[in-house]
Amino acid sequence: MKQILLAVLLIALPTSVFTVVEIWMLPVQHSEMTSHKADPLGDLSGYESIVSDTRSLVDAGKLTEAELRVTDFETKWDKAESTLRPKAPSAWGNVDTAADHVFAALREKAPDTSKVDNVLAVLSTTLADPVQSGSAGGVRRVAGVAVTDANGHAIPCETMLQDVRRALSSGSISERDKAMTLQSKAIERCNADDDTHSDQFSAQALALAK
Repeated sequence: MKQILLAVLLIALPTSVFTVVEIWMLPVQHSEMTSHKADPLGDLSGYESIVSDTRSLVDAGKLTEAELRVTDFETKWDKAESTLRPKAPSAWGNVDTAADHVFAALREKAPDTSKVDNVLAVLSTTLADPVQSGSAGGVRRVAGVAVTDANGHAIPCETMLQDVRRALSSGSISERDKAMTLQSKAIERCNADDDTHSDQFSAQALALAK
């Protein structure tokens, strides 16, 4: 009888231990999975810190200083594009679009404080959860050339302009003068942080390729 009880105990003990360990690990695994899903671009706290500083400056009525501070965000974000964008293009696009709205609002001749507050709040929310529904509608094209990603976010104008420069240098564009005029317009809009219209000019230039 003792031998039977001992055998049962030896079978039940490892099973019980395994079950306890499995239950204990489940929240940890779930937490890790949730964290990975919520942070596809990694740690964005450095960007949120800049946004927080900018909001404080706006609240204090220091809009010129706020524009200078948000330029730090722009510089940091642009430098990290080659690393962050491949990780999660759609999430990157969500943040990039929200940031562009902030740049545009603060760089108006007479920035509207209420508008700036709103776009800064959206950027802050987007940084906290970059995986959110973007602009629906899929890829948009101009003259047959894609100007947005799958979520409808404008392709960075710098990227489109690089394509135009490569096409011009390779001689693949037939109407060179027309393409260069379109390129100049694209550069002008890109410098104004107007990716949408810049991309449209770049797409028209690229459409002239042989």
